[in-house]
Amino acid sequence: MTTPSQHRTGGVSHVALMLALTFSTGIIDAVGYVGLDRVFTGNMTGNVVLLGMALVGADHLPILGPVIALVCFMAGAALSGRLARGSEPGWTRRNTTQLGIVVAGLIACAVIVLTLPVVDITPLALTVTGLLGASMGLQAGAARHLAVADVTTVVVTSTLVGLAYDSVLGRGATHPWLRRALAVILIGLGAATGAWLHQFGLAPGILVAALITIVVAFLGHRGASRSETRA
Repeated sequence: MTTPSQHRTGGVSHVALMLALTFSTGIIDAVGYVGLDRVFTGNMTGNVVLLGMALVGADHLPILGPVIALVCFMAGAALSGRLARGSEPGWTRRNTTQLGIVVAGLIACAVIVLTLPVVDITPLALTVTGLLGASMGLQAGAARHLAVADVTTVVVTSTLVGLAYDSVLGRGATHPWLRRALAVILIGLGAATGAWLHQFGLAPGILVAALITIVVAFLGHRGASRSETRA
């Protein structure tokens, strides 16, 4: 179990950093769903549901896009696990490296959509879908290593369950309601932001998410370095 001290490095709260990534995931999911033929690149639950419906021909839903997103997401998460092998709990240089790769993937996607015509179900669109899925899988793996309860950065269903189950209307237990509520609100706000940015094209949302990830990686790395110096 992760201890409270492992949720902070050098005065930087891991909760705050993961909440910021949750917001950026909302942006990327909006980019995928609105701009890449109704594909989720961060929320794999949504893709599984879409794929299940698509397989029986419901509403002409896409099949190839969700499959690519799922496979690439899992590949990104597997890479994250490989990079995290043997690392200590809390933020390490490997977390910084992983988020650096995420940023590289997002920037590559932005470059593609800025320089080439990415429309409908084309090889380019599927390439962007795959890169975004892999990036979000890697991000989710990095978040898993930090083990901030209720903030996985890519899904809030279990967070909603905890929020309602432990509330005064449910079990009435003490619980981190603010963190849970913020995770739900921020992924929604991120989706709204991504959908709004889409009116200017695919690139703006991707670039904003990349910028957020850069800031998170910088703050996390700086906090870990300060902790090492003090130690």
